[in-house]
Amino acid sequence: MATRPGPLTEWPWHGLGNFKYVVMAPVVAHGVHRVMTKGWGDIDVSFSLILPSLLLRMIHNQIWISISRYQTARGKHRIVDRGIEFDQVDRERGWDDQIIFNGLVFYVGYLAMPSVRRLPTWRTDGAVVTALLHAGPVEFLYYWFHRALHHHFLYSRYHSHHHASIATEPITSVIHPFAEHVVYFVLFAIPILSTIYMGNASAMAIVLYIAFIDFMNNMGHCNFELVPKWIFQVFPPLKYLMYTPSFHSLHHTQFRTNYSLFMPLYDYIYNTMDKSSDELYESSMKGTEETPDLVHLTHMTNLQSAYHLRIGIASIASKPYSDSAWYMWTLWPLAWLSMVLAWIYGSSAFVVERIKLKKMQMQTWAIPRYNFQYGLTWERESINDLIEKAILDADVRGDKVISLGLLNQAKQLNGNGELFRQKYPKLGVRIVDGSGLATAVVLKSIPSDAKQVFLHSGTSKIARAIALALCGRGVQVIMNEKKEYDMLKSQIPQNRASYLKLSSGDIPQLWIVDNPDENEQSMAPKGTVFIPISQFPINKLRKDCTYMSTPAMRIPEEMNNVHSCENWLPRRVMSAWHIAGILHALEGWSMHECGDDVMDVEKSWSAAVRHGFLPLTKA
Repeated sequence: MATRPGPLTEWPWHGLGNFKYVVMAPVVAHGVHRVMTKGWGDIDVSFSLILPSLLLRMIHNQIWISISRYQTARGKHRIVDRGIEFDQVDRERGWDDQIIFNGLVFYVGYLAMPSVRRLPTWRTDGAVVTALLHAGPVEFLYYWFHRALHHHFLYSRYHSHHHASIATEPITSVIHPFAEHVVYFVLFAIPILSTIYMGNASAMAIVLYIAFIDFMNNMGHCNFELVPKWIFQVFPPLKYLMYTPSFHSLHHTQFRTNYSLFMPLYDYIYNTMDKSSDELYESSMKGTEETPDLVHLTHMTNLQSAYHLRIGIASIASKPYSDSAWYMWTLWPLAWLSMVLAWIYGSSAFVVERIKLKKMQMQTWAIPRYNFQYGLTWERESINDLIEKAILDADVRGDKVISLGLLNQAKQLNGNGELFRQKYPKLGVRIVDGSGLATAVVLKSIPSDAKQVFLHSGTSKIARAIALALCGRGVQVIMNEKKEYDMLKSQIPQNRASYLKLSSGDIPQLWIVDNPDENEQSMAPKGTVFIPISQFPINKLRKDCTYMSTPAMRIPEEMNNVHSCENWLPRRVMSAWHIAGILHALEGWSMHECGDDVMDVEKSWSAAVRHGFLPLTKA
């Protein structure tokens, strides 16, 4: 929102929220009625392109969003080294509003101008006129309108909304108040209406003109330089006719320079070109290789989770992941296709995010595999190969720590990472499974006055560490599986073993669980508090019980470029396994934490608190 919102700031359908697409119902109803009454032959080219062109524009924008986020996470050609936060994602959530608006106006124009219904598919002379009118009147008028928007009166009421995004994303290009978009549409309508009245308009020329505007807008706001130098070397005058992402980024950082739409010519003519434009272009093209201090290695969970990656759909990634949302199922076919392609062609982990804490750089890499594939015995070798390749890549780059998230550290897969430590004893990068901090988070969430807890699963290293700590604290740990009880008791010192009890009837209301199924949860008494030790959330099947979060902590305010949620966790909350890797890098700890090794619990916890990580709940 602008600092002092003026009239016509909000979109007319703002109150409809996620149901705003209902405003396109008249277009759909009109098309259905024509087909049902007169058949498909009555649908002309102009009308048939209205809805498909809107869909293609959305896909086009989404491709730019994903490419831009991927490239800025990798970091080599990043222009503005500044993070994006949740407030920017929320502000830019309505990037499709202008597409809906354009669709409605095109539909009204179709109804109001009978000549539009007879447009040919293509006319070259009309396309040339469109290009000339854009380069002349449109670019010229836009330049002066843009300068007017930077006058304090209009800037505070309208244009400041757009400039709130300093580190831009492709969709920043269309984040303006409604009133601004009305003026922009009038400007871009000049070539379209002119060719219609001249009689040389064509349906495809109009569609391609709008696609050109989208392409240039997205490119100019993508925050990484991609226009190669050889283009300007082959045709030097092009520097006056086509801007670059670095050229426009200066407008968002300096505000009073580089006002042009797509053609810097007008900034040269009116002496508003930023003098550092060429220098920034050169430095952005050269780029710098960035070596992160930490790599967190994760993977996709279920099919639709691909959309929740930071490089996926921004509005989905900025909220805790939930596959129960109705729209997730509408995306299922594309999710299935992406899974198949990742399975066939995914030969290495890929960068999905870049985070910064003070001077420490962090990246998250994703293995192109899904939960169900980790459960396939015949897939284990190939998955371990992918994890091994990521570890070796991090080692060669000089990264200090690689933390294994989700199933990348599964005991049955690679022994909590021990496989790689044994295979490469001279690794420089430290392998961290995060079990020490995860144990600490669980222990701190148990009320200090607790006398009994029920340990649902005692086979994992975290469960063993928790049982050992609780028994040492004088808390009775109850189990109901004899095999697990015998295994755990043999690992607990004799002076603490008396606090470990096997019982099937004396079940307390405090449960430490892995992932209990429906039958196991039904055994819990009313009012039970389930405390998970797994990286995956529990299925919440009981309304009379309390379910706590998977081990996680709130991140420090100083941690920036955080604009997506880590899986199902709330905003600015990070899993203990991820944080453990960060602490290893911050503290300079030289040991691995994998296999049966567990970091000292109190040492991990005190380091986390000292660096600004906060517990989700107080015990």
